[in-house]
Amino acid sequence: MERKLFLKQGFAALGLSFVAPLANSCKKNDVIADETTTTGSGGTTGSDACVVAPTETEGPFPTKNPSAYERSDITDGRTGYKMAVNITIGQVSKSCAALANAIVDIWHCDAEGNYSEYGATQMQSANYTSVHFLRGRQVTDSNGLVTFTTIFPGWYQGRATHIHVHIYNSSGTSLKVTQIAFPEAAGSALLAVNGYSKGMTGYTYNANDNVFSDDKNGVEIAKVTGDKTNGFVLAIQLNVP
Repeated sequence: MERKLFLKQGFAALGLSFVAPLANSCKKNDVIADETTTTGSGGTTGSDACVVAPTETEGPFPTKNPSAYERSDITDGRTGYKMAVNITIGQVSKSCAALANAIVDIWHCDAEGNYSEYGATQMQSANYTSVHFLRGRQVTDSNGLVTFTTIFPGWYQGRATHIHVHIYNSSGTSLKVTQIAFPEAAGSALLAVNGYSKGMTGYTYNANDNVFSDDKNGVEIAKVTGDKTNGFVLAIQLNVP
């Protein structure tokens, strides 16, 4: 409710209309750049097309100093079902060949739907301003791959479960800001986790999520395998121009 009130008040002040809680803070940019399509392999994404990953907002909780968190294990003591995140970066201009030495930042909420580095506000009541859990940076290897150890994300009102990603070239120039979605079909990891203690009542599925609802080719949907006992493995290829 606090996040909802925050957004209503902020949008009213700007003379803008209000949409679902927090969803508008994490929605797509009004202009999506570099949505180039060509031929090739989409790797482990939900689509076989070699396309640039959709451009998305960093959201209201971006990492404040990402260069300080170059690490593969980003758990930082947060409890939840263990998950390995394998992200391959491809380059559309080179038929989606692996992009080595790219810098990849990721961040996501914890099992309760809270982000580190933020809090004690109407948007997030839990105060995590002094900690940095579930945030990290890695550099791609010769196969364009980075791997993070984390937990399966929870969810919060107005959004589907997701992971934020910011990709830079080796010189630190931004190439893409995007997000990763989770499969939702029967037998999926998302339904197995069942929102942790929150369950799935009130959950926003991908089709109704303001970020993922127009991902008709499933480019942003990762492949997620595993189980609650042994942990989960997420794999996706995200392509930059």
